[in-house]
Amino acid sequence: MASRLFSLHRFAAVIGKEFLQMRRDRLTFAMMIGIPIAQMILFGFAINADPKNLPTAVQLADHGPYARTVVAAMQNSAYFRVVRTVASEAEASRLLALGKVQFVLSVPEDFSRRLLRGERPALLLTADATDPAATSNAVGAFRQMAEAALERDLQGGAGYLLREASPVEVIVHPRYNPEGVTRYNIVPGLIGVVLTMTLVIITGLAITRERERGTMENLLSTPVKPAEVMLGKIVPYILVGYVQLTVILLAARFLFEVPMTGSVPLLLVVALLFIAANLGVGLTFSTLARNQLQAMQMSFFFFLPSILLSGFMFPFRGMPTWAQRLGEVLPLTHFLRIVRGILLKGNGLTQILPELWPIALFLAVVLTIGLKRYRRTLD
Repeated sequence: MASRLFSLHRFAAVIGKEFLQMRRDRLTFAMMIGIPIAQMILFGFAINADPKNLPTAVQLADHGPYARTVVAAMQNSAYFRVVRTVASEAEASRLLALGKVQFVLSVPEDFSRRLLRGERPALLLTADATDPAATSNAVGAFRQMAEAALERDLQGGAGYLLREASPVEVIVHPRYNPEGVTRYNIVPGLIGVVLTMTLVIITGLAITRERERGTMENLLSTPVKPAEVMLGKIVPYILVGYVQLTVILLAARFLFEVPMTGSVPLLLVVALLFIAANLGVGLTFSTLARNQLQAMQMSFFFFLPSILLSGFMFPFRGMPTWAQRLGEVLPLTHFLRIVRGILLKGNGLTQILPELWPIALFLAVVLTIGLKRYRRTLD
């Protein structure tokens, strides 16, 4: 009869057993502590929906005092950081296409003369609007900033110009996404996010599944080399990655009507490097994990900073410097720039090359770690 009753002794024994199991499974315990801490740090410090200090280039055809006043106001603003002075529109377009600057301010050559005549000369602010969230607040601030800066100079004899609604006309030219459609930015980014999530998880289970099912011994008894095993496991999933890529591209074109300005074949070619990098991460995790649960946990721990620090959900330039440096290590950050650059900006191979070598370097590092770990598994 006593055995049917609830026993505090047996209850305490079960609790003790669970704590003992948690202590033995150190990776799971570290994940339970590490993931919440990482989320608090990333959401609390790294995420910023109102980016500041956006890199800006200036094209000055008028070097008069009023033009210099507008540029000085931009430099003193929290939203703009003047990093370049360009001499031509072609150079400004090149910087925007490469993503080196977010804005280009163009001042016409007769700006000062037309301003004093009361003709409301135009200030042209060209914006890289592939990510509308990164530019909207800055554009609104510039309109007020230019008017306020000129009001201080147009005093005294030129005070009559302030009777107008505005002494200048601010023209904003949002390039690559003139209507500010959010899905034009999100849907191309989903290509990288989906590939990262699925390929890392799938391949992360590859070797751990072999070990748990007992088929690892069969591989160990064969003359197959570690590099051959890893490449043999990667190649089938490369095809899976291309199937996913094709499905998303078709949905982007026909369902979401995302413009595809650049070369889709070029995107398919360069995507091979990104797919291989994610597969390399998954295989490396599978050599580190002791079971499939740990492989899943490692994959999630990689996916979380990838989606938050790559510029997919939040503007990349809105993050602090340390978060941007972490984001530059992740292959998803560079692939998002590649896919958005090709589809929305029409970039070619020359423009995307600076984003390809970091992915190649990442792939080389993870494959080297995976091969060394797999050799230990063989021993």
